[in-house]
Amino acid sequence: LSVGAKLVADKFLQPQTLGILLLGVIAFGIGTAAGVLMAKLMNLCSKNKINPLIGSAGVSAVPMAARVSNKVGLESDPQNFLLMHAMGPNVAGVIGSAIAAGVMLKYVLAM
Repeated sequence: LSVGAKLVADKFLQPQTLGILLLGVIAFGIGTAAGVLMAKLMNLCSKNKINPLIGSAGVSAVPMAARVSNKVGLESDPQNFLLMHAMGPNVAGVIGSAIAAGVMLKYVLAM
């Protein structure tokens, strides 16, 4: 019925699998932090300021990254509705991930 229905712990909890999961968590954290820092850098260089929470939505976790940005923005200011604004960088993150995966596949398959 599902992909992982018969997956047992001794097959899944291998050091290699846990290492891959750890790398994913680290990459997600770096991507989120880099998005916030780039938005702050853009604010230094432009007249029109943007909310740095928009930068945190640039990872390709659709729609959760945008929803988290919206939730954090609403906690700070109840009139701060960021969901639709955060979906733009969120979808751009998906497109960027697809392009990066295509480039990586090109080089891996050429070996």
